[in-house]
This record gives sequence, C-alpha cells and structure tokens, in this order.
Amino acid sequence: MQHTTKISLIAAGIFCLNVIHVQAQRIQSVRFSDVTIHDNFWKPKQEKVATATLNACIIQTEEKSGRIRNFEKVARKHGEKHEGIYYDDSDVYKAIEAMAYSLKNRPDAALEKKADEWIDKIAAAQQPDGYLNTFYTLTDINQRWTDMEKHEDYCAGHLMEAAVAYYNTTGKRKLLDVAIRLADHIDATFRVANRPWVSGHQEIELALMKMYHLTKEDRYLKLADWFLQQRGHGYGKGKIWDEWKDPKYCQDDIPVKDQKEITGHAVRAMYQYTGAADVASVNQDPGYMNAMTAVWEDVVYRNMYLTGGIGSSGHNEGFTDDYDLPNGAAYSETCASVGMVFWNQRMNSLTGDAKYIDVLERSLYNGALDGLSLSGDHFFYGNPLSSIGNNARNAWFGTACCPSNIARLVASVGDYIYGKSENKIWVNLFVGSGTKFQVGKTNVPLLMETNYPWEGNVKIKVSPSQKVKYALNIRIPGWAGNTAVPGELYSFIGAGNEKFEVLLNGKPVNYQVEKGYAVIDRTWQNGDEVEVKLPMEVRQIKSRKEVKANEDRIALQRGPIVYCVEGADNAGEVWDLLVPENPTFNIQKSKILDESVISVQANLLKVEATADGLNVKTKPQLVTAIPYYTWANRGKGPMQVWLPSKIKNIRIAE
Repeated sequence: MQHTTKISLIAAGIFCLNVIHVQAQRIQSVRFSDVTIHDNFWKPKQEKVATATLNACIIQTEEKSGRIRNFEKVARKHGEKHEGIYYDDSDVYKAIEAMAYSLKNRPDAALEKKADEWIDKIAAAQQPDGYLNTFYTLTDINQRWTDMEKHEDYCAGHLMEAAVAYYNTTGKRKLLDVAIRLADHIDATFRVANRPWVSGHQEIELALMKMYHLTKEDRYLKLADWFLQQRGHGYGKGKIWDEWKDPKYCQDDIPVKDQKEITGHAVRAMYQYTGAADVASVNQDPGYMNAMTAVWEDVVYRNMYLTGGIGSSGHNEGFTDDYDLPNGAAYSETCASVGMVFWNQRMNSLTGDAKYIDVLERSLYNGALDGLSLSGDHFFYGNPLSSIGNNARNAWFGTACCPSNIARLVASVGDYIYGKSENKIWVNLFVGSGTKFQVGKTNVPLLMETNYPWEGNVKIKVSPSQKVKYALNIRIPGWAGNTAVPGELYSFIGAGNEKFEVLLNGKPVNYQVEKGYAVIDRTWQNGDEVEVKLPMEVRQIKSRKEVKANEDRIALQRGPIVYCVEGADNAGEVWDLLVPENPTFNIQKSKILDESVISVQANLLKVEATADGLNVKTKPQLVTAIPYYTWANRGKGPMQVWLPSKIKNIRIAE
C-alpha cells in the first residue's frame, strides 16, 4: 500500500525525494535547461537544428511517413494497419526530445504547439495498463512482449528521454505522466514478476536512469539495474539472436559485470554501457565500475577512429577485430558517435577523470557532428574517413535514427559543458555560455567567453554573491599536453611548441593537476576571471603500427578538430598527395558555404608519372585541409583524412 501511494503521488505531480541508501554521483552534470549558450560555434548550429533540422524531422514524420499516423490510428480503434517499421515510434520521441532542447535554446511558440500536438496523440494511444507501442497495438496486441528484438523497450526508452527533456524545458507533465505509466507497466511486467527479458536494442537502461534522476523514484534505478543483470544468462531470444547465432552481437554473451571487450553492434553497446556507468555512479557498484573501465579501454585503445567514431563494419554495424579500422569502408555510424558522447559523460561522472571528456570532445566535434550537414537538413548515416567521391549526404533514411539523434545531441550540448559536486565546479567543454552554481548558501553565476575551437583563449568569469571557497576544476585537454588520445592508439609526431597556461585576474596562478583538471582551490569573489590559453598548433598524428590501414600515413589535427583534404579545395584530386618529411603548415580563415572555419594550408608534394610512364616524380603542392565535419557539403568529391608519407601508398581509394 505504501508503494502504491508513492507512485500515485508522482503521477499527481509530487516527486517523492526520500530515497534511501543511494550515494550521489561524484560529478553531477549541469543540465541543458540551466545553461545559456551564446557560443559562436554552437549557437548557429543550434539555430539550424531548431529550424532546418527539426523542420525536416516534422515533414518526414507527419507527411512522408506513417509515424504520427500510427498513433492516430491507435486512438481511432478502427483496426487500421501499421505503417513503416516496428521501431518507428522511437523517431517521434527523439524528435520531441530535440524539440525540447531547442525550445530552451530558441523559444518558438509554433514549435511548442507542434510538440504538444504530438504529445496529445501519443497520450491518446497509451493503453489502460500503461503499454504504449503502435506496432503491436495495431497488429496483434496479444503478441506484445514476446519478441525481445522488436524494440518495444527501446521505443519506451526514447519516450522516457523525451519526457524528461520536455518537462525540464517546459514544466509540462503530460508526456512525463505517460512515461511514468509506461515505466511502471514495464516494471510490473518484468522485474516485479521476475520474468526474464533481454532487450534486443539497449536504450531503456539509460532512459530509466534519467527518470530516476528526475523523479528520485528508486523503482527506476532498480529496473535499470535489473535490465542490465538480465544479460549473459541465455535468456535472449528473437529474430536478431536467431539470425546472428552469436549473442555477442547484442552484448548478451556474458553478464555485464564480466564483460571486458567491446563486441557486436556499436550503438546497442554504447547505450548499454551508458546505462551501466550511470547505475554504477549512483550505486558505487564495483562490478560495473571494473567492467566499464575494461570495455572503455578496449574501445579507445584498440577500436576507435581518430574522429572518435566507432564501429568499423557495416556488416554488423559494429566491431570486428582489434585495430581493424579501414578508412574508406569505415561504417562509424553517426548514432554510435552520439552514444560515445553519452557514455563518456557518464564515465566522467563516475570517476572524475578528464580523459573521458577528451574522448567525448573528439566524438562530438568530429565523428558525431559530421553526421549533420552545414545546412542542417541532410545527413550521414555512416562517416568514412576517405572517399573516392561517391559519398553524398541524404535528406532522410528508411531507418531514420541518425537525423533525430544528431539533432538532439547538438541541441543539448549544454548538458556536457559543466559539472558540479560538493564544493567543486567543473568546466569540461569550452563553449561560450553562462550558468549558475550553488555553493553552500552562496549563488555563483559563471560566464565563459571563447572563440573555441578556432582560437585557444578561454575566459571564465565568476560573480559570487559573496566571497566563497570552492575548487574550480578546468579540464586540460589531453591534446594540449601532447597526448593525442588516451592509450596511444594515435600519437603526435614530435612535441608541441606551445604550452597550456592558466591566469587568474591577468597573472599566472598556482594550480594542482588532478586527473587531467587544473584545480584552483581558493576563496573567490565577484569579478574574478580565469583565463585559459590552449595551444592551437597544427599537429601531425600517426597510428599504432597495428592499424594497417594507416601504415606510413599521417593525419592533421588542430585543437580538437580533425582535418581532411577534399577535392573541392584541391582541383578535384586528393589521391596523388604525399606528405614530405618536414611539412610546413599555415592557417587561414575560410568559409565552407556559410560556415566560418580555420583551414590549414599544407606544403605537401604532388606525385606524378614520368613522361615514359615507368616511374613517378614529385613536385611541391600547396594543399588546403578543412575540418572533417565540413566535408561533402559542396557535392560529391574525393576526400582523405589519412595522407600517405611514402610513395608506395599512393593508390586508388579502398
């Protein structure tokens, strides 16, 4: 009876806060709704998402597919047929989540009205017992919860994420109440009944943790943990298990706490490990902690592209053998890079180690952002690191997970900038923005100004209402300290000439370095300003020798940005270039369409055949390299990230 009362209070809008025996996260992210972004890099992209991207999502969802019509059909109860694919509900929910973030960044009455219309239709499709899935409701509801691969809980998870985001932006509870009823239905159906169930496509675990953090309802924490504990015991069954004959595809071969290597489908893995890291952070569970550390090292040390992308194979949309990282054939799904952002944020919360934000930043600025066109209305599903000129961005996909996924990530960048813990403020990403912290009883507004990633100066101004003592933790990017990536899968060629600097009110300040953060622990007062100076040299990068695809090749990076050479800037040809032993680089301000960028002018060599055609010769060539995320925005054309340093590697694309 006590449990029933607690749930009914939540449904009535009263969140119960008396959770027992739960230890707080080490670092709590400052959520997007408490951050205002004015950044020159991210603000325009958020404007594009709020207009062009979401407009594309709305048109595709309402007019060009049956996604919204399916909810309308359920409500009408006329026995109409389901349209589309069984997991299409999830795209509606992700679009609403992106709308929620965008409404915070750019209030828009028409967009909010559209979201509310969709939410009304979703609520009308919910069954009396809380179940909500248009595929089974329109086909045969008696078959619900019989096929673990049919993405029922995956769709439910995306609904929960959308509900939390929409509530945080608008304060409106309608979708949140739908999510609560659905979560409670799932809990009663599985955990409470102790009915084995393995999610074919993980997502609900991380979504339940978002529900837990918002409502403080212990039941959702327990359910997330229960879903994780179901894996690796032979419970999995359904189309995907039958097809692959290998539970590794769904990370279901051994229990999560025993997993040490990355396997299978990349997006499913990222969502699973995001949820596991979040559960571990709350419960301080050493089993999950150890597993997450081992799997993370396997990903980053042996299976990650320089862009932060993961999943090299299109065959399984995921992982193969260690160091198998082909460039032209790279799958590197946009959704997987989005998942890397999610997972690494949770790992940072769990450990307080900046190396996870280093990886998050790499994925965010390169592997994930590449999935969104500069116009905001075309997309990449996969993100190769070389092309012979046959790659084009698409307006939409049959399986349309990537457009709404990159939309919600860009719109929610505010979630990843700051963190807080007891008497500590954490600055993770360098994004022009403002927020407020509460240190004890003192209000501490913080304002960050920067032209990052194009320039390395960052100013952080604090304005506490009164003098207050706390530790300001500012991330020192690994690349600023000569560590290209954790684990040395990639490393810089030679040492950098510039150094990381920190000034306080214009003067050098003493700070401690703790887990990759510059920690300034002092009593702060109104007007104190910290200035961070990051080295922004063009750096050459090489791979470990085990990465055969990059043997005798180099890549270019400046700050967090990975560069590529594209035919549009280089007379249509990029496959005849050679990097000499001591190349020189200059930077210049450029534009790719309407995107202001810093391009790199590299003094390389052009390889040509001799007159007799029997040998080759070289001549100096000034080459323009552009940020990787901007390629393929000016039509089809050849592209390379990894450039050969030996003539033997001059060849046609993979």
